[in-house]
Amino acid sequence: MPERFTVTTPIYYVNDVPHIGHAYNEVATDVLARWHRMRGDDTWMLTGTDEHGQKIMRTAAANGVSPQEWTDRLVETAWKPQLELLNIQNDDFIRTTSERHKAGVRIFLERLKEAGYIYHGEFEGQYCVGCEEYKTAGDLVPGTGEYEGQLVCAIHSRPIEVVREANYFFKLSEFGDRLLALYDERPDYVQPEHVRNEVRQFVKQGLTDLSISRNTFDWGIKVPWDESHVVYVWFDALLNYITAIGYGVDDEQFERRWPGVHIVGKDIARFHAVIWPAMQMAAGLPISEHVFGHGWLLVGGEKMSKSKATGIEPKQITEVFGVDAFRYYFMSAIAFGADGSFSWEDLDARYHSELANGLGNLASRVIAMVHKYCDGVVPEVAVDAELQTLMADAVGRADSAIDTFAIHDAVDAAMSIVERLNGYITEQAPWVLAKDEAQRLRLHAVLATNVQGIGTAAIMLAPVMPETAQKLWAAVGGEGEVSAQPIREAHQWRGTGRVTTVPPLFPRIEQPAD
Repeated sequence: MPERFTVTTPIYYVNDVPHIGHAYNEVATDVLARWHRMRGDDTWMLTGTDEHGQKIMRTAAANGVSPQEWTDRLVETAWKPQLELLNIQNDDFIRTTSERHKAGVRIFLERLKEAGYIYHGEFEGQYCVGCEEYKTAGDLVPGTGEYEGQLVCAIHSRPIEVVREANYFFKLSEFGDRLLALYDERPDYVQPEHVRNEVRQFVKQGLTDLSISRNTFDWGIKVPWDESHVVYVWFDALLNYITAIGYGVDDEQFERRWPGVHIVGKDIARFHAVIWPAMQMAAGLPISEHVFGHGWLLVGGEKMSKSKATGIEPKQITEVFGVDAFRYYFMSAIAFGADGSFSWEDLDARYHSELANGLGNLASRVIAMVHKYCDGVVPEVAVDAELQTLMADAVGRADSAIDTFAIHDAVDAAMSIVERLNGYITEQAPWVLAKDEAQRLRLHAVLATNVQGIGTAAIMLAPVMPETAQKLWAAVGGEGEVSAQPIREAHQWRGTGRVTTVPPLFPRIEQPAD
């Protein structure tokens, strides 16, 4: 039986067009899903859009359209096209305005109400419309500039609103001890460690009940037993992970796909590692496998943000460097889980040194030499033992890294083969060996070793750079789709025994003159 691997991105708040911060999460989740598919796991990747809430209602009104028209437009013109642009291989796309989601949310709410976890009460709190979240004192900071003298949201740098409402509440306060026990019993449930520590500290301070409805606006899912209320946007949004796989409607599909792994930004880890597991406990569901809160992409020292004019659209990068180089850079240059600073200079430097001069140049040199010295036929000789061991080790290290979400380490393991092969060619100098008939067998071993190494690297890089990996795979005589190869046995691949040609994989990018 194959292992199950269900993995999700957050559903993105569809109030504006996506930037590379969203793309970073999508690509990382896609890499994990592709890797597990190549393991042979029963893999399913979900992404989608969060379309309810006050902020969207206000933005739609400002643009002179209905909230549904506004969300439809953004989903079709921005969010889905980004998935296509970045070659994201998601299995499903959920929208919180879809009927299947609404139906699942209503079923879930009714079950929680029947179980005694929902009640009606009054509430006053400090609310950030940007976050769609009530804030505690620790979430607020002194404002600057036009907001000097006011407390503002630490994320959006805008003043909060004091909201007084009579709403429905979820008894979150009852789950503190159970959540702490979960973190202790399953220390890998919340990752990385610094995010787990923050979440644990938050819960230890005591939880308050969560307001899960609003009656001051109507853009949302109606509360089943009281249609004067709509469901709070976060409570609604978190349920996408189960409504998409048939919760309450298709038990067979739900059983097959749940529980899953959530890949989220660290700023929303608290929702996924506190509120969401408490909701699952209340409903008697198995708890998610993992919540991984990755770091922020920083530009000029600030988190990527449209509101702060630090948002960079992916196509600004892909139009220059290509999609695979985009995917490679963000998966290799930043330790997954830590914050990372983006700069055009770093991207350009890595593109040329690691991809153009490293991988691309290696492939073109080796294939040219196999054509020149062996008429395109890969010699049937044993691969150098040292290099074969290195390849096997790299495959094992990369596969283990994926289990701990260390995508950057998996990429590094693949590229260690490329780096070693480049050094190996310099050491062995096949162009010198070719001049001496007595060194014919040695020449053949060197060329066969390089071809084997390039094919191994192609398989390992397929989840990260799918198009480039396929070109490499075909060029060294790999048959069929590289994505169909068993990734744990990448170093043992066998091909047609003939090389073809490899197109320029990473053309040199000339910098425009100042």
